Amino acid sequence: MKKRKEESDLKKTESFNALGLSQEAINAIEEKGFVEPTPIQKKVIPAMLRGTKDIIGQAKTGTGKTAAFGLAIMERLEKRDGIPQALIVVPTRELALQVCEELNSLRGDRGFRIISVYGGQSYDTQFKQLKKGVEIVVGTPGRLIDHIHRGTLNIGSIGYLVLDEADEMLNMGFIEEMEEIIKNTPADKRVLLFSATMPRPILSIARRYMGDYEHFVEEEKQLTVNTTEQIYFEVNEGDKVEVLCRTIDLERDFYGLIFCKTKVDVDELTQKLIERGYDAECLHGDIAQYQRERIMEKFRKRRIRILVATDVAARGIDVADLTHVINFSLPQDPEAYVHRIGRTGRAGKEGTAITFVTPEEYRKLSFIKKITRTEIKKEKIPPVKKVIESKKARIQEQVEAILQDTDLNDYLELSKRILGDRDPETVLAAVLKHSFGEQLDESAYRHIQEVTYRKPSKTRLFFAQGRTNGMTPKKLVQLIRTKTGVEDRKIREIEILEKFSFLTVAHEDAELILATFRDKGKKQLVPVARERTAS
Repeated sequence: MKKRKEESDLKKTESFNALGLSQEAINAIEEKGFVEPTPIQKKVIPAMLRGTKDIIGQAKTGTGKTAAFGLAIMERLEKRDGIPQALIVVPTRELALQVCEELNSLRGDRGFRIISVYGGQSYDTQFKQLKKGVEIVVGTPGRLIDHIHRGTLNIGSIGYLVLDEADEMLNMGFIEEMEEIIKNTPADKRVLLFSATMPRPILSIARRYMGDYEHFVEEEKQLTVNTTEQIYFEVNEGDKVEVLCRTIDLERDFYGLIFCKTKVDVDELTQKLIERGYDAECLHGDIAQYQRERIMEKFRKRRIRILVATDVAARGIDVADLTHVINFSLPQDPEAYVHRIGRTGRAGKEGTAITFVTPEEYRKLSFIKKITRTEIKKEKIPPVKKVIESKKARIQEQVEAILQDTDLNDYLELSKRILGDRDPETVLAAVLKHSFGEQLDESAYRHIQEVTYRKPSKTRLFFAQGRTNGMTPKKLVQLIRTKTGVEDRKIREIEILEKFSFLTVAHEDAELILATFRDKGKKQLVPVARERTAS
């Protein structure tokens, strides 16, 4: 048994070992539960460890690029009294927090300090963190420049500069901030630039500020879905747990994987399910490898039938015969959605993917449907009466099985005493009430408020070209129509200014426009952006 486990552990990490990583890094990878490197990791990590060139990685969010540059950089860092050695620039505070969390989980026992700085958090808090000393800083452009100007962050000695999601920073109007940050870094640093697309301004930055570089491209995968039945429930955030329980109870043999957004969400939902009597376990980045293996063994053998997980923790999970995949939280992007639901309905067997959608998430759902080119049908939340009828059917099956297969002699005397001269049906009803009580009482279930979505409102889009670029309302409308198919009449409130432009479209068209202009292979004449996010 021990030998098989050792062989299993070796198989899981040998592909990472082949990349040239140290044992400290391998130990951290094992703790994370990573099974094998992603394509971008296979390319970037060896190039970083064995070469000296700068790197451009063309890859989308969710491809493992954070681990790619994070693992490689931490292999090369030295303990230097808390002087910043690596700077990672990201477009949003959410991504700053995400990247910082991921890097901290990958550092293992190495004593590097990694912090994030972003708008919305107090300067004093960030200043105190920086003053203590730090090896890796993750930050948004605006807040990084503020710290540089205040003298609270010195990046004059860094050895590594990472520009993560560079096209998004361009889209949000951070091109000048990116250049200013670069100018405050030493000339002999290594630059790593990651971007889903390579528009001209990004290539221009590469030519001006990068030395000889290697360019790695993550191959575009066609987003396809299997024959899994796909449905969604419109639900308020506060009703999600109740709806989930009804969904589980409705199925005779529920065996499913439930996805949440964060580790905290996973822990909280798992605990709530356990408190309600369900056999559930959880998986996320804080679960040690030996615990992960124990949980997965129980799940594969159906000793537990509910597994709650994050997207990262679910990588590499391959369990046959899942009846359900439930998106308790809507995934970040269409690719994540496809990966999630692809775990059910395999080998010609039926499976169901259910997505919980709050009113605030309707636009994102519309975007996922368009990009995946699949039908996700709206269904009504299971009514209490239907759930109770399903429970009654299972109780009947269980009782009938006991009558056939169990020796009841030890209970006959007691049953006769209870029965006496009473009506047998009345006695049985009393036993059922005692045993199942609230489960079969409609009034014991919490009322769920039906959600009715208002027609999606409009979104204001920012274009980084204006009159100086020869842009006109007619040209802008024509460009959008040609690239996306959005009709002219749907493009309203066009405003052409000196260096940039604005327009307004419906929410569902906005996501299509944004995605189209980010697609690889398309000439990105006009970088498109959501409304600016404070840095």
